[in-house]
Amino acid sequence: MNIQNIDRRILLTHLHAVEEKFPLRFVGLLERGSAPHVFGEDAVDLLAEKREGLSYLGVAGAEADLSDRLGRPVGIVLRSELRGNDEKRVLDGLTPI
Repeated sequence: MNIQNIDRRILLTHLHAVEEKFPLRFVGLLERGSAPHVFGEDAVDLLAEKREGLSYLGVAGAEADLSDRLGRPVGIVLRSELRGNDEKRVLDGLTPI
């Protein structure tokens, strides 16, 4: 994850805007590769908690919206979908927002 190139204040502004549009809450930044469905060295992987009413289509919409805002690929991993060794690996690489 090449987060050094993203101003933290700008990142938080974009995260909050996406949270207002979609029923989720961003928890932290993940190590690159945590969202294996997203490609690119400059991709940003995020951990989020889903709120009531969030669908898989909503997650895809949030990824697209945030990707447009940041100008780089974005992958969202939902906390509720993590299990076993994947959960431990992903959470070990978490940087709280």
